[in-house]
Amino acid sequence: MSLRKSSLLCSRLCFLSAATATLSSLFPFVAASVCPASTSSTSSRMEYEPGTHSVAYVTAPNDETAKKIARGLVENKLAACVNIIPQITSIYEWKDKIEEDSEVLMMIKTRTSIIEELTKYVRENHPYEVCEVITLPIQSGNPPYLKWLGEAVKEKN
Repeated sequence: MSLRKSSLLCSRLCFLSAATATLSSLFPFVAASVCPASTSSTSSRMEYEPGTHSVAYVTAPNDETAKKIARGLVENKLAACVNIIPQITSIYEWKDKIEEDSEVLMMIKTRTSIIEELTKYVRENHPYEVCEVITLPIQSGNPPYLKWLGEAVKEKN
């Protein structure tokens, strides 16, 4: 299996430490996921600067919209990977009324330095009047995955 494929597999099994607490409270089954142990030796592990990468959370009204935005983010090198989590329920206040909607959640892995560009892309391609884009810095994670993330999304010039 290639490094990219194994990284993608691990990304589906592991949630980065910055997002784990949030996702565990929202999705209890996530806490039970286990990432395979790295087979690389200690000497080949890269040093990671905490906060170099971030996870962005964006809700969308449906799977079709989420896939369109996710594909555009990856194609434009604004994200390395977007996980689309189906069937969430959002309860919120909007225009003085309590609303309850079925939505999907995108979990977007990117570089912290391009969050502004990512947000701009989402806002330009999202159907909501006010779309959710919130980010959390990644403090640590699987070194080969973080290396792949850095290669997939280049540093802002």
